[in-house]
Amino acid sequence: MKVVIIGPAYPLRGGLATYDERLARAFIEAGDEARIVTFSLQYPDFLFPGQTQLSTEPGPTDLQIEVSLNSVNPLSWWRVGRKLRSERPDLVIFRFWLPFMGPALGTVARLVRGNGHTRVVAITDNVIPHEKRPGDGPLTRFFLSACDGFVTMSRRVLEDLNKMGFGRKPALYRSHPLYDNFGPIKPKAEALAALGLPDTMGYLLFFGFIRAYKGLDVMLEAFADERLATLPIKLIIAGEFYEDAAPYEALIRQHQLESRIIRATDFIPNEKVVDYFCAADLVVQPYKNATQSGVSQIAYHFERPMLVTDVGGLAELIPDGVVGYVVPPTAPAIADAVVDFYTARREETFAAGIREQKKQFSWPVMVAALKEVAGLG
Repeated sequence: MKVVIIGPAYPLRGGLATYDERLARAFIEAGDEARIVTFSLQYPDFLFPGQTQLSTEPGPTDLQIEVSLNSVNPLSWWRVGRKLRSERPDLVIFRFWLPFMGPALGTVARLVRGNGHTRVVAITDNVIPHEKRPGDGPLTRFFLSACDGFVTMSRRVLEDLNKMGFGRKPALYRSHPLYDNFGPIKPKAEALAALGLPDTMGYLLFFGFIRAYKGLDVMLEAFADERLATLPIKLIIAGEFYEDAAPYEALIRQHQLESRIIRATDFIPNEKVVDYFCAADLVVQPYKNATQSGVSQIAYHFERPMLVTDVGGLAELIPDGVVGYVVPPTAPAIADAVVDFYTARREETFAAGIREQKKQFSWPVMVAALKEVAGLG
C-alpha cells in the first residue's frame, strides 16, 4: 500500500513532527510504502510564539520527507494536491490540530480525492482548539468535510466530531501510541549526572511548550504549599515559553520559589529528553484543558509516574492510583497528590503499574485503525 502523511516533520521540530516521523516508520514496518509531505512554511513568523520552528538536529536518514507545502500560499496547495492526485497513493493521512491549517489541508484533500482512488483520513488532535479564535468553526469544517474518515486519540475529540455534525463518517478512538523514539530508559543516577543535578533531591518534571492552558501557573501555586516546602524536592520546568514568561516569573518571586525551581526553558532537543524524564520522580501535567498529551506517552515509555488533571482526555490514559494521580485542576489538589507521592513512597508501585499499562499503546494498533476508517483494512 502506498501511504502519504501530510503534516509537520523534519526540518520542523516538536511533538507533531516526532509523531509523524514515527508513524511513517510504523507503516514501513508493516510492509507499506510511506513518505511524508511537510511544510516549507508552517506558520508565518508573527503567528509563531516560539524561538524557531526549525530543528537544529540532523534529519532522519531512513525516511522520505518532501518539504513543499506552504500554509499561506494557495499556489503550493494546488501544486501538492495536483501532484498527489496524479500519483494516486492508496491512503493520504492528514494531521489536523489547528483551524488555521483548514484552508491549506482542506484544499489539498479535495484535490487528492478528485482522482477517485485515494482515501483521505485525518488524525484529529483537536477539532475544537484549546485557544479559540473567530472563524475556527468554518475553517475546521472546511477541512473535516474533505475527509473520508477520522482517528482521534481521545474520546473527547470523538465526541466533538459528533457535535460538529461529522458523526456519520467512519471514526475511531485509539490511544496515542508510545513515544519510543527517544532511546532506552536510563538509570536515574545517570540521568541526573547528565543534567548536573544532585541525587540528594527529588524532582518533579513539567515538560513541553509552555502555554496558558497547560497550567504551569497552577503548578507553581501548588508548589508554594508549605507542606511541599518541607520536602527535599525541586520542580524542573523543561520547555520553551510560547507566551510571555513574566507572569510565571512573578509567581516564582511572589512565593519565593527561586531556590526550588530548575529552569530549562529552551527547546529540549530529542537526545536530552531521556535525561529529563529519567531524572524525574513524577511527571506533572496540571492542564486547565486538554484533549490528549504526548507527554503522557513519553512518561509511559520511560516508566515515570504521572500526575494529571481531570480535564479533557488526559484521564483516559492514566488509571488513578495505578500509574499516578488524576486530580482536579486546582493547586490544593495537586499539592495533596505530591505530598502523598513522597510521604507514601509510591514511585516503585506506580512504575510497576506503568510497565503493565504501557503494553496497550502500540503503533501497529494506530496503523490498523487508520486503514480501517479508510476502508482499506
